[in-house]
Amino acid sequence: MSGAALALALSAAALHAGWNTAVAGRDDPEAASAALLASAIGLLLIPAIVFWDVSSAAWPYIAASAALHAAYFGGLAAAYARADLSVVYPVARGVGPVIVLVAGVLFLSVAVVAGQVAGVVLVCVGVLMVRGVSGDVGLGDLALALFVAACIGGYTLVDNEGVEHAGEVPYLFLINLGMSVLYVPLALRMRGRGAVSAELGVRSVLGGGAAMGAYLLVLFALTLAPAAAVAAVRESSVVMAALLAWVVLKERVGPARVAGAAAVAGGVALIALT
Repeated sequence: MSGAALALALSAAALHAGWNTAVAGRDDPEAASAALLASAIGLLLIPAIVFWDVSSAAWPYIAASAALHAAYFGGLAAAYARADLSVVYPVARGVGPVIVLVAGVLFLSVAVVAGQVAGVVLVCVGVLMVRGVSGDVGLGDLALALFVAACIGGYTLVDNEGVEHAGEVPYLFLINLGMSVLYVPLALRMRGRGAVSAELGVRSVLGGGAAMGAYLLVLFALTLAPAAAVAAVRESSVVMAALLAWVVLKERVGPARVAGAAAVAGGVALIALT
């Protein structure tokens, strides 16, 4: 993995942990997510037009990615409404690269080495530590986080191919436009127009900029390095999010949960580096 790809992926991780912390800290994460998404579309419109480069081959990937992103956004907002950032984020982000690896083995004939197997085991141990061996995090909350992880694995694989057929900026705009069409009306029905409108403002614009900036950096990184490596490095955001949950959101992030987040990040690194 080149230095440029590493820098892009690490920057994406920091932005991603930041906007997730902002959404998780809101009283109504579903409404906040819809407002963030609407703001992001506005921010991307002009750059997408200026840098427009989309071939016909990109459209199936755009459609698939938009659907997966909509499911991801909905699942993430629902998870943050139920559980702590320091629980949801490590599980969702850490299991995603494991799914990418498994899909590569099953469908792309990718060879697996011992280090990657050890990485998967370490991620699983980390997830158990984050949840707590006593089961202090409900199975429903854990299932939501795992659903988000599956969406992450899916759209990472799709976008790794899709970005080969379109410019990064218009590709990002189109998948988020499709996601908005699917998610925002649902959020309006669930939370009400007033709740979503109340979340629109400087906070949603900053959050939208961070969210789009994070994934744009990932798309650029995917042009320089393999999907598994990019997915792995960006999971450093797992540790960043745990620290933000403790410092910013004042969650009770005990030693076991921090160690679990670190184990998840370490396991993902093993998957990428072996």
